[in-house]
Amino acid sequence: MASMPKSAMVLAAGKGLRMRPITDKTPKPMIPINGRPLIDHVLERLADAGITETVVNTHHLAIQIERHLAGRDRPKVIFSNEEVLLETGGGVKHALLQLGEKPFFAVNSDAFWLNGPTDALQRLADIWDEGKMDGLLLLHSTVDAYGYTGMGDFNCDAFGQLTRRPEMEVAPWLFTGIQILKPESMAGTPDGPFSLNLVYDRLLEEERLFGVIHDGEWFHVGTPDGLAEAEAYLKVRYPGIKHR
Repeated sequence: MASMPKSAMVLAAGKGLRMRPITDKTPKPMIPINGRPLIDHVLERLADAGITETVVNTHHLAIQIERHLAGRDRPKVIFSNEEVLLETGGGVKHALLQLGEKPFFAVNSDAFWLNGPTDALQRLADIWDEGKMDGLLLLHSTVDAYGYTGMGDFNCDAFGQLTRRPEMEVAPWLFTGIQILKPESMAGTPDGPFSLNLVYDRLLEEERLFGVIHDGEWFHVGTPDGLAEAEAYLKVRYPGIKHR
């Protein structure tokens, strides 16, 4: 069995523009779902998987997130504050010294998922192959994702190797915002803001980006409608249960 990464990054700095007006006063990671802030669900999934140290980047309404997480030790939280919003790739690069020299999880703070037969983070760790991978993304069916109306992101072959969705076509798999990355994947990237898509494009060219299909439920909570759909699903499917 592959070893589980011991560190993780939770991307929590964004402005959550599609969640307005909620995010005018509440940072998106602090929006409650199933009675608890989104970021708490993510951190507890990481802790349950054995992650001991997590870097959380902050920018928009940062003080609310930092106060909420102050004193948390499972996992231990280190803050990476961004004076200028660095986007996903820039945020990860800015935190590399805190993340260490080994592969790490990077998880969007608004990623909300329910595990299937196996823990999603453990499945990523089990499939991770440092010899052939620089990035491993957790994917989900485009048509079966709750609250999602996009066209998907990737095609995936029988060996897990990824290719981008062709323009004007629907891809079978979307990226869930949950992944393992090598620190070396940031090599050659610009200083300042940039998207992780810049990294993915290079890894695709080098045939070093792979995917694994999530075997549980995944919810797109990027808009108020998506949040409401997730809450309705949980209320009907699991009444009275607070999910972690």
